[in-house]
Amino acid sequence: MNKVQGILSGLLLAGWQLVSAQALYMPLNISRAYEQNTRSANGAPGPRYWQNKAAYDIQVSFDPATNKVSGTESIVYTNNSPDTLREINFKLFSNLFQHGAVRYMPVTAGDLTKGVDIRNFKLNGTEMRLPSVTGTNMPLGLSGNAAIRPGEQVNISLSFSYTLNENTHIRTGAVDSGAYFIAYFFPRIAVYDDLHGWDKIPYTGVQEFYNDFSDFRVAITVPGNYQVWATGDLKNTADVYNSKYAERIALAEKSDKVTDIISEEDIREGNISKKNAWNTWRFEADNVTDFAFATSNHYQWRATSVEADHSTKRRTRVDVAFNAAHADFYDVVDYARITVDQMSHHFPKWPFPYPHITVFDGLDQMEYPMMVNDNPLTNKAAAIELTDHEIFHTMFPFYMGTNETQYAWMDEGWATIGEWIISPMIDSTIIDDYGMQPYNLMAGRGQDLPVVTPSNQLTDAYMVNSYPKPALGYLYVKDMLGDSLFLKALHYYIAQWHGKHPQPYDFFNCMNTGSGRNLNWFWKSWFFDNGYPDLGIKAVTEKGQQRDIEIISKGTKPVPVDVRVEFTDGTERTLHQSIACWEKGNKTTTLSFTSPKKIRKVTLGSTWVADVNKNDNVKVM
Repeated sequence: MNKVQGILSGLLLAGWQLVSAQALYMPLNISRAYEQNTRSANGAPGPRYWQNKAAYDIQVSFDPATNKVSGTESIVYTNNSPDTLREINFKLFSNLFQHGAVRYMPVTAGDLTKGVDIRNFKLNGTEMRLPSVTGTNMPLGLSGNAAIRPGEQVNISLSFSYTLNENTHIRTGAVDSGAYFIAYFFPRIAVYDDLHGWDKIPYTGVQEFYNDFSDFRVAITVPGNYQVWATGDLKNTADVYNSKYAERIALAEKSDKVTDIISEEDIREGNISKKNAWNTWRFEADNVTDFAFATSNHYQWRATSVEADHSTKRRTRVDVAFNAAHADFYDVVDYARITVDQMSHHFPKWPFPYPHITVFDGLDQMEYPMMVNDNPLTNKAAAIELTDHEIFHTMFPFYMGTNETQYAWMDEGWATIGEWIISPMIDSTIIDDYGMQPYNLMAGRGQDLPVVTPSNQLTDAYMVNSYPKPALGYLYVKDMLGDSLFLKALHYYIAQWHGKHPQPYDFFNCMNTGSGRNLNWFWKSWFFDNGYPDLGIKAVTEKGQQRDIEIISKGTKPVPVDVRVEFTDGTERTLHQSIACWEKGNKTTTLSFTSPKKIRKVTLGSTWVADVNKNDNVKVM
């Protein structure tokens, strides 16, 4: 056994011991994955872990005159599972706008359509009859030799078309008469995994997505006076851009400075792209979970880049495409650049994984691989918080492949803590308390359900369970472990699961193993149990120069203790205890110090310490 093997074996053994120390409740379908060795108790993928893979070759055209999206696609799908697939489920996300589809987002009557029209569907060259579909799932039975056996590859081809929504912008659709964000436009094969089999949870407009890692070759055809931004690398820059703009793109890719690739003057001159009636833009992206594109005939484009990986000197280009009428977007390129830089080198301190990120001036607040669709904002702090939140999603869920439909907290919680941490790095005056008020108001009430409750089962608690509650859980563990150990554990999780499909127990177990600490007491209390956080000041005593402040936990959720002490001479002192002070199940903790000064006032609490009742958080002496 070499040294590396010895260290790894010791780490794996420690992981087993940590997990067995205090077991977390586990649903049967997830426990079966451990029995079948597709998942491991130390958090790593099991020796029999698998996931299926698709490669998409798509030709799509968009006509702004009719809002028609149409195209063809061919798919090579590989069944890496141990199962023979006797059906295959397709996701038709654009059927959210179909007459009769179940949806939990309002849609104007003018945007309701017949849904996605699929024709010429062939499996391995044989035309298949498709079922009539209402909604976003299209399960197709595969009988006899059409069944897909373990290790087998199949070839699927089809054509599709639908009308893009114009008035109801739900993550995709028309922005104005010359700008469009087009996502979820192609029929795709749903995830088939070791936990649930085929993903058949319908898309209703609230919960987000769960897609396999796939390879994309996409040709996008739009009118000649339109520009295109998309997931992936543009492979035919010289075919679509005149040389001046191709040179500016190349400059932005290697410069820390902001380059105006398309300015207002350029738009007026109208000589940006090749003078054809229609141009075709060719993009490629490998091992990503989705593909989206945006197009406009009047948007400016500012770009810069960041050295995301100092060891390899690899850079990420940062693009912002926007309407000149929206003044905040002139500065968004700076916010976006700092976000990518801080993500790469501070938190989560992992090199930004993609070659570019484009922030598009749309009507939403939504993320996609290498793309962000953001609405304009007049408030600087809000614009910063939106920019870094959506870009942070690059890591979670896109790099990590989590199931947003069932576990929204596994990506939104991370984007929320990312927003809390990075926003003050962009502007030091920002105190970002996003989600804290809703949680403080809901905590302990009937609709306050455990974080691990599947997101598609939530209504009132969706926002709180997806954003602030998990973010607080991550923040409190970070505070307890310290930055170095926390990042070590987080990096263990990222290294094990990027490009795969982790579920909650993979995360919990990885953090235990990576930190070498049994954190199940906290995971159980914060993520699994009902309850609420409620701290109060029980007593303040002064004896000689000894000062003791006793804090009581009246609730059942462990939170840090932050105390501000004001002395009679006008000076102040702050005291802090991490959640470790509650690890033994005790209900009180004491903060002690010595000082010759007399205490005038003690105030308990801080921005990110949740507390349902703050009436007992101040003690005046």
